[in-house]
Amino acid sequence: MALKLLIISSYKDTWNSVRPEAEIFIGMAKLGVDVTLMTQGDAEYVPRFREHGVKIIDYHPTKKFQWSAIKRIRSELKLGDYDAVYMFNNKAITNALFAAIGLPAKMVSYRGQTGNIYRYDPTCYLTHLHPRLDGIICVANAVRDDLRQYAYVADDKVVTVYKGHSLDWYQDKPVDLAEFNIPADAFVVGCVANARPRKGLPVLIEATHKLPENSDIHILLVGGGMDTPEVRQLIDASPMADRIHLAGFRRDAPAIIAACNVSALPSTKREGLPKTVIEAMVYEVAPVVADTGGSAELVVDGDSGLVVPPGDSQALADAIAKLWYDPTFCKQMGIRAKQRITEYFHTDLAALQTKEYFEKLIDKA
Repeated sequence: MALKLLIISSYKDTWNSVRPEAEIFIGMAKLGVDVTLMTQGDAEYVPRFREHGVKIIDYHPTKKFQWSAIKRIRSELKLGDYDAVYMFNNKAITNALFAAIGLPAKMVSYRGQTGNIYRYDPTCYLTHLHPRLDGIICVANAVRDDLRQYAYVADDKVVTVYKGHSLDWYQDKPVDLAEFNIPADAFVVGCVANARPRKGLPVLIEATHKLPENSDIHILLVGGGMDTPEVRQLIDASPMADRIHLAGFRRDAPAIIAACNVSALPSTKREGLPKTVIEAMVYEVAPVVADTGGSAELVVDGDSGLVVPPGDSQALADAIAKLWYDPTFCKQMGIRAKQRITEYFHTDLAALQTKEYFEKLIDKA
């Protein structure tokens, strides 16, 4: 009898943002899993779900603790006779775990980043420390290892499944960087991230003080929140101020990074498995990442990317300079980066591993 799975997640985001997660469930449906998804019915990805046999329930909780959501989910669990429920955000996790009390379905949560789980924090007992929880799937080994310190779920039920990607998704033509007043022969380091403190934007700008003075290196910052007075002040203080370019939020960010020589993600903490790094790797752009969360798991240091300590602007500058000094090495690293995504981070592998995890969890019942 086929595994019957209920997934509760929100897909009210851009197509590119939700695709790595969404395609796991489509892949599982192709593998014979009976997949039902509780999400907003007007989400952009819903027609593709339906096209591939994923049943849609047009509903998603609007609050982290919501009696109407608990009742709605509990009713579905009773009617649907599901083997397991997979929950992807705090609103889904909190309401579904309370809804499942006294019911047989296995309850599994998703965890996408390190940090902020503590046994002394009572709010954590509404999500990943909830006594009704049977398992947790993490996006990276760093997330898994961090969570195992605190979770009451057995270690063998807190596992890693990398969100996979497909090369077919990335066929965009690289943009012409002249749009940002970048010369055609420049060596361009792109950074795609919203300007949250943990993304390490100040570290990258500080690194510009330590790059070779005679270089033709340009920095291209893509993402929301990078036009604040604080960021502008950091840029103005850089000796490379005229070679640091702000693109702002862009829906074509993958095509922009595809036109760069290097992709840098200088996060200081709490990283999951950054999609922006994967997108760069697929486009054969050499990645430089800080060793936090799952970033370092994406690359083999010195082969398919360079890994630097978090917050170390000198190490970041040295890594960028190394690639600038040796463009052949930089190009070869980008080629190997694409190969690594193909071999270890493919969406078909993510679907298979998720299916196998649930089958094993249910067999242990």
